[in-house]
Amino acid sequence: MNYKIEKVKKSFSLQAENFENNDMNFSKQEYLDYIIKKVDAKKTDCVLEVAAGTCVCGRSLASGVTSVTCLDATPEMLIVGKRAAEDKKISNISFVEGIAEQLPFAEGVFDIVMTRLTFHHYTEMRKPFEEMNRVLKAGGKLVIIDMEAAKKELREIEDYIETLRDNSHVKNRSKDEFLSLYKEYGYEMLVTESAQIPVELSAWMNLTKTQTEIKRKITLQMENEIAGLGQTGFFPYKKNNRIYFDQRWLMMIGKKG
Repeated sequence: MNYKIEKVKKSFSLQAENFENNDMNFSKQEYLDYIIKKVDAKKTDCVLEVAAGTCVCGRSLASGVTSVTCLDATPEMLIVGKRAAEDKKISNISFVEGIAEQLPFAEGVFDIVMTRLTFHHYTEMRKPFEEMNRVLKAGGKLVIIDMEAAKKELREIEDYIETLRDNSHVKNRSKDEFLSLYKEYGYEMLVTESAQIPVELSAWMNLTKTQTEIKRKITLQMENEIAGLGQTGFFPYKKNNRIYFDQRWLMMIGKKG
């Protein structure tokens, strides 16, 4: 297996019920609306969201496309997503259990393939990218949204803290690493953007049910950086007497040749 699938499933089974909690910005409507605007789907499009979690992006796209397929390895996440789709009476959506490296679909069947906050769980990037490319039609859009790695000298400490909080994390990737794959597979880049997403430290750790001792350790590292004692790659700051940091998100949309 090309990534720590059992650790991923364990981590996200714990996160499932609170994954769309308003304390986190990952699913805030303003960000979702912006993603949907940039994807610019057509009513005739068939969409696949890979490693979809609760399929928050797919559900947001559903009203403007022909169909949405949500694939994820964690049944608990799919259950939450399916329940939310039923509550909103979304009828053109399906939920499939599976992994990114072995997509259970034929070649060239989707107009849009997208994935959000997933590549940092993969031990290598090529196979998931290759599989998403395989099931995408010629002329279709491949959408990747993920965290951007810190500058080179801070990548190791940043990934160490990410892994302390969630041991299914492998490592963040740079923009150049993503763009090199798009280039290798012959994509025309339509969108390449970076954004700063504010995250409250306690909510971030609570989402993964981080153990108390690890919470203390991470919090101390953040407090030390705020006091000018070392760097973590997170660049934390205080707001309303709480610790925040800004996640760096990349959004890349390529058109398949």
